[in-house]
Amino acid sequence: MATASIGPDDFRRLCGHFATGVTIVTAFDAAGAPFGMTANSFASVSLEPPLISVAVDHAATIHPAMRHAPRFAVNILDARQEALSRRFADGLADRFDGVAWQRSAEDHVILTATLAHLCCDKWAEVPAGDHTIFIGRVTGGATAEHGRPLLHYRGGYIDRQEV
Repeated sequence: MATASIGPDDFRRLCGHFATGVTIVTAFDAAGAPFGMTANSFASVSLEPPLISVAVDHAATIHPAMRHAPRFAVNILDARQEALSRRFADGLADRFDGVAWQRSAEDHVILTATLAHLCCDKWAEVPAGDHTIFIGRVTGGATAEHGRPLLHYRGGYIDRQEV
C-alpha cells in the first residue's frame, strides 16, 4: 500500500506553525576559512553523551564545509540579531565581512554577542532526503547573562510575546 504524501509548500506551511529558535551554524572549510549558515533545524538529541543535531540542505553552500569539518559550532541568536540571521541566510560569499567572531582554542568559529554557543565535535552524518543531519557531540559552550531568543514562526521573525 502506498503512503500518502504532501508537497513541499504544504509541508513548509505545516511545520511553520512550530516556533523555533534561530541559530547560525559555523565551521572552517577545507581551506581554513570560516563558513556559516542560518539554521532553525537545531535540536538536542541526547544527554549522555551530550548530542545535538542540525540539518543542512545538500544545496547549501556550507554543506561541503560541514562534510569536511571535524567540528562545528551552533551559535544561538539573540532577538536583536535578526540582521545577522538574514545575512547568513542569503548565501553571500562575504558573510563574515564586518562580523565579529573568534576562533576558539579547540578550533570552532564563535560569533560574538550571541545568546549562547555550543562547541561540537562531529559525531555522525545521517542522510535524510535532500538534507544531511549532522550530529555533534557538545564539548563546551557559553551563555550570555541576559537576552531573549530570536524566534522564527510561520515564515518570519517574531518577538516571543507574539507567539
